[in-house]
Amino acid sequence: MLNISHKKLNKKVSLDHFKSAQKVFHYRHYKHFNRFLFAFAVIGIIVLFLPWTQTINARGYLTTLEPGQRPQTIQSPIPGRIEKWFVREGDYVSKGDTILFISEIKSEYFDPDLVERTGLQLKSKASSVTSYEDKVKALDNQVAALYNERKLKLEQAKNKLLQARLKAQSDSIEFEAAKTNIKIAERQYERTEQLQSEGLKAVTDVEEKRLKLQETQAKLISQQNKLLAAKNEILNAEVEINRVQASYTDKISKAQSDKYTAMSNQFDSEAQVSKLENDFTNYQMRNDLRYIRAPQNGYINQVIKAGIGEAFKEGAPLVGIMPADYDMAVETFVNPIDLPLIHLGEKVRIQFDGWPAIVFSGWPNASYGTYAGEVVAIETFINPNGKYRVLLSPDKSDQPWPDALRVGSGANTIALLEDVPIWYELWRQLNGFPPNYYQPNGAQDKPVKK
Repeated sequence: MLNISHKKLNKKVSLDHFKSAQKVFHYRHYKHFNRFLFAFAVIGIIVLFLPWTQTINARGYLTTLEPGQRPQTIQSPIPGRIEKWFVREGDYVSKGDTILFISEIKSEYFDPDLVERTGLQLKSKASSVTSYEDKVKALDNQVAALYNERKLKLEQAKNKLLQARLKAQSDSIEFEAAKTNIKIAERQYERTEQLQSEGLKAVTDVEEKRLKLQETQAKLISQQNKLLAAKNEILNAEVEINRVQASYTDKISKAQSDKYTAMSNQFDSEAQVSKLENDFTNYQMRNDLRYIRAPQNGYINQVIKAGIGEAFKEGAPLVGIMPADYDMAVETFVNPIDLPLIHLGEKVRIQFDGWPAIVFSGWPNASYGTYAGEVVAIETFINPNGKYRVLLSPDKSDQPWPDALRVGSGANTIALLEDVPIWYELWRQLNGFPPNYYQPNGAQDKPVKK
């Protein structure tokens, strides 16, 4: 068979008497076989020019479109100890349903009447604030009364000062009149004494004028004393005005000091009331937090802290829940070299695990069992797996996704790109070139900011 020997066995041994040889070496079959090869070659050349859709294949899994619809764990914001369970795994719970009850493990919250006692303290402090408010009002009234009384006292003292000044003015006039009278009396006495020395007046007339002069001198001294007394009264009235002003300033200052002390105590009590209100509200909310409730409608997936009496810290996951109402989506991951070819709004075909499918990636219309999706989000930072995350939502213009899909199951995604001839795609694959870069109509590289 390898034609190593120069002796040709087929020329010496005849195979014509074998039926199989007669059928194989019949020259008529060569003609049909050549026609078949020619037709196959023609069909192959035609197929090479058929359109082929370039694709990007990726692997992903089912998730939800909204973050709040994804599986989550329920934590307790306070540390505690499990006392009682109200649900089992697989149960359906509505929003607000109680899942379990916990007890306190911190000593400062052991008192079962903590909220009531804090409420009593709050009422007492509130009454103290009211008392200080009343005291401040009373001191305000006292200060106002002192201001009014000081005004009246000052007016009275000013009136006395005015009276003293008028009296001093009157005494000053009388004193000047007394000075004039004494001058007249002195001239009359000197004249009478001269006339008496000349013999024109009697001695009794001289003595009478001397007596009148002495009386006038005495009256002058009396008027001078009155004038000095009036001036003293002026000084006393001025001193009284200063005394009244100083006295009432001291009283008003003391009343205002008491008022500010009461206001300070009032503000301090208000701060304590605010703190007690905060504590009262915190204790009420903390008591309510001892009942772990469902944040939304869903199904209990897994109980993480299962034992009765098991203690845990704040923020520790207690139970997993899967929301009952959610919008399905596919989370897939593409290679960095393919990321520039993915655009928002681009169409994607999806094959779900567990759903039979016949896939022709280059001919999406000929595929069976695949479903349409649309790119709604493209991650801008690479994942630890070395790929970029892309989120797909159902294409509402195509066949709806199966109702029996569950979050977490796998999916194969096929992103549809540019249509090229088959020969070009074969050439690209053999050379390891990436798909053609293109910008589809209506697609966007980045989300639109509204």
